[in-house]
Amino acid sequence: MVSWMICRLVVLVFGMLYPAYASYKAVKTKNIREYVRWMMYWIVFALFMAVETFTDIFISWFPFYYEIKMAFVLWLLSPYTKGASLLYRKFVHPSLSRHEKEIDTCIVQAKERSYETMLSFGKRGLNIAASAAVQAATKGIGQGACRTATLRMSVGQIQRQSPSHLPGPERSL
Repeated sequence: MVSWMICRLVVLVFGMLYPAYASYKAVKTKNIREYVRWMMYWIVFALFMAVETFTDIFISWFPFYYEIKMAFVLWLLSPYTKGASLLYRKFVHPSLSRHEKEIDTCIVQAKERSYETMLSFGKRGLNIAASAAVQAATKGIGQGACRTATLRMSVGQIQRQSPSHLPGPERSL
């Protein structure tokens, strides 16, 4: 439990917060070399986070798992080891380059399907809302008629009262 908490803290501070601030500085100073360094880091770190989701579930019981994960994040970040740059150049870039067309095709298909799905859900939602409104209106017609009759009776009673029954300055009306 303690290892997990320390690991989360290390990943948060050294894996996300410090790199985010360093990325901000790179953007602010418009240093192209730093842009490239931090873009490679964020790509590798995003892949690490995706893999971490599954490894935490299946192999977190492994001895020193969290210590290894902390060391890996620090290795990725270190300007001396340039771990993120090394992994990006050796593995990530070649793999993405080989599969770039397939990935792009999948992204386009997912966008199209998600748009169609959202339209379908929107139409269903509107149909459900419209039918609920119609049902509420049909159920409320009988109750609405009673409310209207009650309102007319109370308005008639108010009109029949003389101004002398009204308190205070309204009597002069």
